[in-house]
Amino acid sequence: MLESRMQKFTRVLVGAALLVAAAGLAHAQSKGDLQIEKPWARATPPGASVGGGYLTIRNKGAAGDRLVGVSSPVSARVEMHEMAMEKDIMRMREVKGVDVPAKGAVELKPGGFHLMFIELKAPLKAGDKVPVTLRFEKAGEVKAEFAVEPMGGHPAKH
Repeated sequence: MLESRMQKFTRVLVGAALLVAAAGLAHAQSKGDLQIEKPWARATPPGASVGGGYLTIRNKGAAGDRLVGVSSPVSARVEMHEMAMEKDIMRMREVKGVDVPAKGAVELKPGGFHLMFIELKAPLKAGDKVPVTLRFEKAGEVKAEFAVEPMGGHPAKH
């Protein structure tokens, strides 16, 4: 009898764990054919007015899309930037959009395309979550939650 109750209790716990895991997957950051993977931001020192955000956008569809806007309540605005070499000098410039190819992906990462949180309202602290809204030409708005990693860190394994 005791063993039967323990088995039932174990099944209930396992079931609850599976429901939590499924809820996490259902809450996956996606819309239509677009999947947002490993969104993260780097922690900032006190007094910093800008921070960086990174992610991979995967497009499983037959048509391309374009990231055309980003917003977050943690900063006055969010800009899309690109780092590129110009005559032996690394330059950063704002871009008005980032193409996401059909059946492909684009990675926003340090040293390439990335997001800049401009005029931060408070420092980004390791362990925090940053809500971000990504706007695409075709898919519309996609909500994402960026994990804040330590300064000099890289995204945690997901």
